[in-house]
Amino acid sequence: MVSRLEQLCLDKGLKMTEQRRVIARVLSDSADHPDVEQVYRRATAIDPRISIATVYRTVRLFEEANILARHDFGDGRSRYEEMPSAHHDHLIDLQSGRVVEFRNEEIEKLQEIIANELGYELVGHRLELYAVPRHGRQRMEE
Repeated sequence: MVSRLEQLCLDKGLKMTEQRRVIARVLSDSADHPDVEQVYRRATAIDPRISIATVYRTVRLFEEANILARHDFGDGRSRYEEMPSAHHDHLIDLQSGRVVEFRNEEIEKLQEIIANELGYELVGHRLELYAVPRHGRQRMEE
């Protein structure tokens, strides 16, 4: 079975080696936003012959082909997800590193209003919220 990401690669005419297929499958199956090291660990569990260099090259190739989106959530690691079909924003849990995707129509409208008031037409944006769980903050304050 062809993964969603692999199909995008094929649609863009990228040559798909077996190792690229494995990496594409790992990324398609990821519910989180893995960094290259996480992709490497997951890919080598499927095919131990995949090198970290192959993962780096493949991720860069997918990113340059606009198949993958790269994020820097302030933890010093580039993290990846399939290029989203619909816009969404991210909330990053600073304690666990978990990334929560969300969409809020009020925020979307407010961004349009702000750009308009400043004399601009909004053509895109990226919103990242950095947070800690409420119970974690209480512990830190005690």
